[in-house]
Amino acid sequence: MIKILIGDDHAIVRQGLKQIILEGKGKCICGEAENGQVVLDMLDKEEWDVVILDISMPGMSGLDILKEIKKVKPRLPVLVLTMHSEDQFALRSIKAGASGYLTKDSAPEELIKAINKVMDGGKYVNQQLAEILAADIERKAEGPLHDSLSDREYQVMRLIASGKTAKQIADELALSVKTISTYRARLLEKMKMKTNAELTYYAIQNKLVE
Repeated sequence: MIKILIGDDHAIVRQGLKQIILEGKGKCICGEAENGQVVLDMLDKEEWDVVILDISMPGMSGLDILKEIKKVKPRLPVLVLTMHSEDQFALRSIKAGASGYLTKDSAPEELIKAINKVMDGGKYVNQQLAEILAADIERKAEGPLHDSLSDREYQVMRLIASGKTAKQIADELALSVKTISTYRARLLEKMKMKTNAELTYYAIQNKLVE
């Protein structure tokens, strides 16, 4: 019996994914986790064949969860399924150990195809992600400025660019306002910028925010 763990903070999304999986793969067991800590707890208690993981969850981010999963279960395939486009998080997800990356507007058949591919030990990438990976390989040492950011700095930059205040960002990431200010200072220095407006303009130009 195939066991698939779904990590997503929206109950309706988890139910929809379970329905798609049951219809596409027949009998299987689907576990549900509403946040990163529950994902890790369930991995500690049971063996799973594949994890379907969202990037945006309360508390620990999807990328942080992914890195923790690969530390404790390096061979466990993780398929990232998110609303964020490939341009925004796909490359970081693959580099962090994801076996595949899909957006939530993908067709149900593509999800089943991706699950089958990663369970067979392969990597699932669509055409857009394949082009991003190819461009990354060909890229010279001097890449885009945001490539120098850590995953957390990148996350904070996107939230700043989306117009959120330091307090809102702190609440969303379960961090202190002081910590957010520290991340902001670091990323501004790395990006060679001085204001949130510069960050926002850069993020929009590079399609890093919706």
